[in-house]
Amino acid sequence: MNTKFGWTGVITLVVLASLASGCTLGGAAAGGVVGNEATDHSTAGTIGGAVVGGAVGYELGK
Repeated sequence: MNTKFGWTGVITLVVLASLASGCTLGGAAAGGVVGNEATDHSTAGTIGGAVVGGAVGYELGK
């Protein structure tokens, strides 16, 4: 993974973005960004991250 902040930073970013937005759309956006970076900009990683992030955002928004 070739990023500035590694896995710990990525996980922290996902958690903080999901908590700050607390909705499906915000979670999907954050998950898509993280999935994109974690898989070296692959389309499947971006879509997978958005799906997982959206589910997390939905659950946190309840």
